[in-house]
Amino acid sequence: MALTGWPDEPLGPPRGLVEGIERLARPFPGLDALALLGERAALMGLWRRGATSCGGSCRLLPSADEFVAVSLPRDEDMEMVPAWLELDTAPASTPAVWSTVASRLRDGDPHALTARAKLLGLPISRLGEAAGPEMRRGVVLTRLGEASPRPDMTGVVVVDLSALWAGPLCGDLLARAGATVVKVESTQRPDGARRGTREFFDLLNGRKRSVALNLQSSQGVRVLHALVRQADVVIEASRPRALAQFGLDGRQMVQADEHGPQAWISITGYGRSGDDANRVAFGDDAAAAGGLVTWTDDGPLFCADAIADPLTGLAAAGACVDALRSGGRFLLDVSMAAVSAELAGPTLPAPAERAVATPHARSDTPRAPDLGADTDQVLAALGIEP
Repeated sequence: MALTGWPDEPLGPPRGLVEGIERLARPFPGLDALALLGERAALMGLWRRGATSCGGSCRLLPSADEFVAVSLPRDEDMEMVPAWLELDTAPASTPAVWSTVASRLRDGDPHALTARAKLLGLPISRLGEAAGPEMRRGVVLTRLGEASPRPDMTGVVVVDLSALWAGPLCGDLLARAGATVVKVESTQRPDGARRGTREFFDLLNGRKRSVALNLQSSQGVRVLHALVRQADVVIEASRPRALAQFGLDGRQMVQADEHGPQAWISITGYGRSGDDANRVAFGDDAAAAGGLVTWTDDGPLFCADAIADPLTGLAAAGACVDALRSGGRFLLDVSMAAVSAELAGPTLPAPAERAVATPHARSDTPRAPDLGADTDQVLAALGIEP
């Protein structure tokens, strides 16, 4: 409620959301899963902002007879708006950009505008487009071979190739459950969250070891392959074509090599197959695509802060723990939009007698290691030639 509703008026959550989050958290006894939704907000001082996301980079805007979630979190997204809307000149300021976008959406075809945004790599979605009776599951689990059950995460080595929030949270939860998690980053393009709030980066990565590789060199790519083959679990949150340039194919690596990863967690906006496999998504627009918003008489408002991110990280980690316990070798195809769709529902009224709790973050996390601080030690421990 602190992160949902108008600035001066909290709203209740969608029906079933709280129970759904608690269900996702069953593999992690004692975890306050609901609090995960507010950790970034607690550390960044965010609050509810109605039809503007808590972080300010996404807006729910009307278009024809539906709503569109427009997310412009990166400088390059703002720079791409003239090409997206086919403008002759670029708007002169950020407010002018948003005013122009809102105007064009009111008068334009939301399907055509969303399709053009997808081609340009802009994270924009139509409200509820990934929901409905034929929606895919949030976690699609494909069994690719046999392996002994893992009763717990002790001794499990996780290689975390992901960045930002959903994937790193998945790795953090597995680390807290007892796994050894190695965060692997490119020296040229490290996790963008390193440039953000330090406390939030520490929260998601403080229990991991840091390996940095020059992935523009054949040596760096060779070491990356060796790390992946040594892992029991791999987490990645890249579009399929991004990993293909390094010769990494999760399905093949799990299926073809019994000494390779036992579980490959692939987190994407809309799933790793089909027309939307390479579509860009962030937490707010992915949640909107799944229909996970709250409703007022005036239209939809955002539900919590980039809610698809923490929900997806939790869902992926829990599904991984359950899969390893059952035995077998698995590909976990995790869609942020579909995870959100599974927890969407009609808006519950805000209980008048209940005070709104201030978001809080876990405080038991050590400082995350500097980029590449553990590279030599990790490679030596795994017997990998640098």
